[in-house]
Amino acid sequence: MKRILWVMLMMAFGATFTSPLFPLYQEHFHLTSLEITLLFAAYAVCLLPSLLIVGSKGKSWGLRKVLISSVLLSLVATLLFMSANQAWMLYAGRMLEGIAYGAFTGASAAFLFLKSPEEKKGIALTLLGVTILVGFGLGPAISGLMIQYAGYQPLRLPFVLLSVLLISALIALFTLPEDSSAKEGIASPKITLGIPKEISPHFWSFIGLSIFMVFTLNGIVLSLIPSFTKNVIHSSNLSVSGLLILLLLGGGAIAQMVRIPRNDMTRIRMGLIMLLTGSCFTVMSGETGRLSLLWLGIFIEAIGGGWTFQVSLRLAGILPKPNERAQVISTYYLLAYCGFIVPIIGVGGLTLIFSLNTALIVLDSLAAIMIVYIIVYSKRFEIYYADHKSKLLQSSRS
Repeated sequence: MKRILWVMLMMAFGATFTSPLFPLYQEHFHLTSLEITLLFAAYAVCLLPSLLIVGSKGKSWGLRKVLISSVLLSLVATLLFMSANQAWMLYAGRMLEGIAYGAFTGASAAFLFLKSPEEKKGIALTLLGVTILVGFGLGPAISGLMIQYAGYQPLRLPFVLLSVLLISALIALFTLPEDSSAKEGIASPKITLGIPKEISPHFWSFIGLSIFMVFTLNGIVLSLIPSFTKNVIHSSNLSVSGLLILLLLGGGAIAQMVRIPRNDMTRIRMGLIMLLTGSCFTVMSGETGRLSLLWLGIFIEAIGGGWTFQVSLRLAGILPKPNERAQVISTYYLLAYCGFIVPIIGVGGLTLIFSLNTALIVLDSLAAIMIVYIIVYSKRFEIYYADHKSKLLQSSRS
């Protein structure tokens, strides 16, 4: 389990690694705001079909082979960024990153479950969420510190480190045995989102919608904070945006380790409220120009996002039957990354009419409506969840 978690950490690390570099890319390659928006969008647009296809077919192809191919693709993308002397190389790198991480996400969860004993699958779910958040946070934090303080080749040096880390992930994968499904030659299933009928309404209205909102609001930070801190807060320190992303995602991972509140429904409701509250503080920081409000908003959003991610992922893992779990989790991540696209495209379009901060206010208002709906629906889900746990308890006793 440790080796596959290391690989997950390195791939998550690489997925957000380039975020603090975007203001530099904009200056160096003379990119317009629209071109920067498209550069962000290229990643997510390529990630989604890759995640969907591999999520349903990865087992028949061989999960380990898919993971190795994903890391190799990510390494090629890193080399493209390292050697980029024209803008098209950035777009190609981002597209390869999206394909690589989509394929990796579609296969890694299933591979982790396959290699985990039945009694440790709950722990595996928790570690999966924490590892991804820590990796997402460390990537931009370290790249931001390197480009601000290393003082040498800021557009290339960070990718030397990333290349070494991805090679270590590749070595770890080669030491793992192949999964049995590839050896047995299981037939390729039809591509499907894989949500069982009995949990479908609860998944789409509660579990899936919750993670969609987490990634929508967190996606605003990931995609816009580098420009926001420079152009709205007027901070010239390039490491600030990376450290803010570390606080958001690393803080979210640490928040998952806090055991209070213990009740899942209380935890996810509080998480959603804090997620929205933190996002509102971020908007207020843009209105006032106060960096302290931005740090406070990100801190609150980190706790809310961490709790919501933790509970929703746990529910996505325990509600379906074991043979349906991998596709449900892949669909869960598909919805998450759909949420990631919203701030990129939404704010990109709104900034053609409004200022960046006004565009964020519009998005936050829409997010508030969605979160109110989720919290109202949670009462219905709570009844279903209590009944589900009761049935599981009875079956374990019989």
